[in-house]
Amino acid sequence: MVLDIFMVHSTVQHQARRKRYTLTPQMQKWDHFNLTYKILSFPKTLNENDTRKGIAEAFQMWSKVSPFNFTEVHESRNADIKLGFYSINHTDCWATPSHPCFDGITGELAHAFFPPHGEIHFDDYEHWILGKTHFSWRKVVWLTDLVHITAHEIGHSLGLMHSLNTNALMNKNATLTGKTKITQDDMWGIWRLYGCLDRRAECLPWAQRGLCRKLPKLMTKYCPHSCDFCLDPPISTNPPTPVPPRTKVRTVHKGKNVTVRCGQKIAAKKGIVHWYKDGEPLEFSYPGYISMRGNKLSIIANAINEGTYMCLVKKRGKTLTKYSWEIKVKE
Repeated sequence: MVLDIFMVHSTVQHQARRKRYTLTPQMQKWDHFNLTYKILSFPKTLNENDTRKGIAEAFQMWSKVSPFNFTEVHESRNADIKLGFYSINHTDCWATPSHPCFDGITGELAHAFFPPHGEIHFDDYEHWILGKTHFSWRKVVWLTDLVHITAHEIGHSLGLMHSLNTNALMNKNATLTGKTKITQDDMWGIWRLYGCLDRRAECLPWAQRGLCRKLPKLMTKYCPHSCDFCLDPPISTNPPTPVPPRTKVRTVHKGKNVTVRCGQKIAAKKGIVHWYKDGEPLEFSYPGYISMRGNKLSIIANAINEGTYMCLVKKRGKTLTKYSWEIKVKE
C-alpha cells in the first residue's frame, strides 16, 4: 500500500480535541528501532551533498519525537528504507494500482510504502531545493522543499496514513498549506504504534518538580513518558454526532467492498453530492480504502472505515435530500 502527497505543539491544555491521525488497518509497523536508509538516486536540481543533508534533517525530525534512530548506509541490501528520484514511469508504478506513476511538474510530488516495505520515491521532474517551498517567477516553476516532503513521506514509511488534522505534517495538503513541523497529532500517531520513550535521565525529577505543567514544550520533546504525554487525547468534549434518522445498517465481512449510492436522479439533474463520515466531510479518495465517484461511495470494510456515512445533495446551499448508512464490520 502506498500513500502520496500532493501540492495542490499542542500542550496538555489543548488535548480536549479529537485525535485525527490515522493508522493502517493492519497496524503495519517496524519490528526494530535502529533503521537504516540508502539514497539510490539523486535529483537533477540538487547536488548529492545537499540532498543527503536535507534527507538526514528529515529523518532527524522523526528521531527527536520517536524511539527511532536512522543511519545512512552505502549498501542497498542492508537498508530498511530506500529513497530515490524517478521519472514519470518508474519501477513499480505499472504493477501497483494504488501507486500511480508520476505526473511531471507539480501534482504528485512523492509517495511511500508502509512498513516493512521501506521505499520512498520522489518525482525527479520537480524542482527540489533546501528551503521554503515557493513559486519562482524567474524560473516560472514551483521550488519544492525536500526536507519537509521527505519528513511527510517518512511518516508513511513508519506506518502513518494521512491525518485529518489540517495542522499536522501528515495532512494530505501539508505542503500546500505550509505545515512543515511535526505536531502533537503526528506524535500521538507514532506513539500509538511504537510507544514513546523519555530521552533524558533527568526526566523523572523534572516531572516531580512540576515541569510538565511549567515547561510543557520542553517536556513533550524530552520526557513524554514521565509526563503522560504519550497517551491519546481524551474523547472530544463536543457531543457525538447523532445518527441520522432512517439510517440503513450494513454489516460487512472484513476486507469486503461495500458500495452505496446517493440519490442518482436528484444528483444528476439538480444538485451536488457531499459525502460525510461520522459528521466530518470526506474530501479525498484513499486507494484501497475509500473511493468517491459522484453519487457513488465504495468502502473497504475494516476498523478505520467502520462508522456512519451520510450524503447530502445540495443546490445553492439548500439540502435537497439526505441518505445515511451505518457500516459495521464483522470477522
